Amino acid sequence: MTGNLAGEAHRPGRIEVVCGSMFSGKTEELIRRMRRAQFARQRVEIFKPSIDVRYSEDDVVSHDQNHIPSTPIDSSASILLLASNIDVVGIDEAQFFDMGLVEVCNELAYRGVRVIIAGLDMDYKGVPFGPIPALCAIADEVTKVHAICVRCGSLAYVSHRKVQNDRRVLLGETAEYEPLCRECYQKALQEDKK
Repeated sequence: MTGNLAGEAHRPGRIEVVCGSMFSGKTEELIRRMRRAQFARQRVEIFKPSIDVRYSEDDVVSHDQNHIPSTPIDSSASILLLASNIDVVGIDEAQFFDMGLVEVCNELAYRGVRVIIAGLDMDYKGVPFGPIPALCAIADEVTKVHAICVRCGSLAYVSHRKVQNDRRVLLGETAEYEPLCRECYQKALQEDKK
């Protein structure tokens, strides 16, 4: 094990998942962890799905406009090709990747790479989303972060879609989604039926 400037020992490969609803700080936490790794002089690479162009085509950007350079990719297999000689791999919006991401992350961890994943754990219907549940199962560490319910101030449970659209993947912001607790989400579903 080798030391670094952050006072953390370089650990053997591991998988860390940061998950929760929209507006909960997942990307902010990913950026924070990646910047710490950069400060510790570790070699880092951050990937995001190429479909996510909400704030930037190239950077990972949080809702607070905090950003870090990234590599947009179309499939999880690209990560293995582009992550050679890397100490820490960051993956944002992981719910949009294919299920192959689970094996990719395992492979990287077995190679000694620290993998930090951020993504929605549930879609707008409250259904587990993409590879995130499987990644949580194999992760060394799972951090569930919570937004605040915009209706009552409790911890949010889900990202409620405010617009009429049945597509599972609909990129959006506050005009399209709102974080709600379980109780307010149930009320919102009843309102949506009217």
